[in-house]
Amino acid sequence: MAESLSESPAKRYSRLFRKAGVFLAKARFEQALVTLREGEAFALALGDTEKLALFREEILRCEQRRSEGPASEES
Repeated sequence: MAESLSESPAKRYSRLFRKAGVFLAKARFEQALVTLREGEAFALALGDTEKLALFREEILRCEQRRSEGPASEES
């Protein structure tokens, strides 16, 4: 927790988006959603409506991809 307090909001947003991206690339949608929801909560706590909208948009995309199932089984 102390680490997140010393981290700038921009760095934390960046870290969360990258982390979610790694999960999405591996089709690990549940973990990506957890990460995106963490970002959503962080943006909400800061009152950052721009980043809040981005996280919510990505959450919707992730949920849609999850419901569509895997497009291919290649890794």
